[in-house]
Amino acid sequence: MPLRLKTEKKIHIAAILLAFCVSVAASGQGRVVYVTEAEIAAKAVTEQKLQSQLEFLTDSLCEGRATGSAGANAVTFWLAGRFRSLGFRPMAGDSYIRHFETGDGRTGRNVIGVLRGSDQPSQAGYVIVAASYDGLGILEGNLYPGADSNASGIAALFGVADMVKSLQRTGKRYARNLIFVALDGKNLSLSGSQALWEDIEAGRLTDPVTGRVLTKDRIALFVNLDQLGSTLSPLHEDRPDYLLMINGRTGAAAFDATLDNCNTRNGIGLDLGYDYYGSKDFTRLFYSRVSDQRVFVENDVPAVMFTSGITMNNNKVHDTVQTLDLGVLKRRIQLIFHWVERHL
Repeated sequence: MPLRLKTEKKIHIAAILLAFCVSVAASGQGRVVYVTEAEIAAKAVTEQKLQSQLEFLTDSLCEGRATGSAGANAVTFWLAGRFRSLGFRPMAGDSYIRHFETGDGRTGRNVIGVLRGSDQPSQAGYVIVAASYDGLGILEGNLYPGADSNASGIAALFGVADMVKSLQRTGKRYARNLIFVALDGKNLSLSGSQALWEDIEAGRLTDPVTGRVLTKDRIALFVNLDQLGSTLSPLHEDRPDYLLMINGRTGAAAFDATLDNCNTRNGIGLDLGYDYYGSKDFTRLFYSRVSDQRVFVENDVPAVMFTSGITMNNNKVHDTVQTLDLGVLKRRIQLIFHWVERHL
């Protein structure tokens, strides 16, 4: 192990011990309580925080977040503000926001930021964590709030980021860097993820520290968070606490085994599925055609989609925060974080 990595590891261990070993009185005697990394990270995600974010994204002021609407634009700037507050760095000049044309005269806006895994310039590449934020908007006078689809994915994206940041504050460092992307235009033929790929192909995204252009070969993994808040489509009737991870690439078995391990080792205990309810055709459809990982799959970048499946509330006026299970959403976020962390 290189000396620098050994030093960083020692610093991380020392910081954990210093910051999180708490002496308390117990029956008149001192007792030391040790808090694990998993416990530190888990505390970064709360149901109250998730509810606050979801209520904002589904508020009538955001107008259902239709691409190009005033409400969606307000959400775009809220997202950029959150990126800045979390310490993300922009990858295209000074702005987190990347504009693109949707093909029907509208302007879409992706929000992109990088969270460095280490203070040192990394040579190991990047993991992209993405979620779409656009919705159907207001149709015929009716607001489509889009709580599960896909405000829940955005809440999950920030949950993963909060967990990473909580460990970085203890001194933990990673070899790879994380790129977080809030995608616009999912409901317009996945135009946001296509625009993201075009930015990468054209060399328009650069690491703000090294100045190095982001290229395809530097992307180790693309993670898509798409509809994660509902418990209405369980894998088994008696298990509302479930999660699907859809992938179809070589090495998928290793991805699955890692998720199983993270689920057990961290005591999360979700009911896990690795295809779309046992259907090969629907699994292939969802992985290769109908969500934002599609363009990365088509260009041979390893990609996965995390989801809780389609429900009868999706794309309906009653897709509201009240229909979601925030306790299960929190556990899903925690598991996704631990799985992503294994790839950093």
